[in-house]
Amino acid sequence: MARSALDLSDLVIEAERCATVAPDVMPADRAGCLADTFKALADPTRVRLLAHLAASPDGTACACHLPDALGISQPTLSHHLKKLAEAGLVTREQRGRWAHYTVVRNVLDVARDFLGESIEGPRCC
Repeated sequence: MARSALDLSDLVIEAERCATVAPDVMPADRAGCLADTFKALADPTRVRLLAHLAASPDGTACACHLPDALGISQPTLSHHLKKLAEAGLVTREQRGRWAHYTVVRNVLDVARDFLGESIEGPRCC
């Protein structure tokens, strides 16, 4: 019986050495914000659209040029731009007849930071 008590105390000591402090759980509002961002980026057309906008001068492009550049219809473009705007990834500015969309880079930086990837970090594709 003394032997099993010794074995149990050894296990307790070993468990205490291995125990680490668990990190805090992410707040629900931050998780929701990140999820909205990743949902918006879960569609290949939206990723292409965002990349096109980001590569444009000043990260801004007129909606009039986007359907031809991406090979999509105007209704499809409107749908995808709405999703990107709702996620906070782009802003919309009306300039006369046309809307101009601008990438909100700091929102992309938040997503990169969460994934542990620096702006200069490796890319998946």
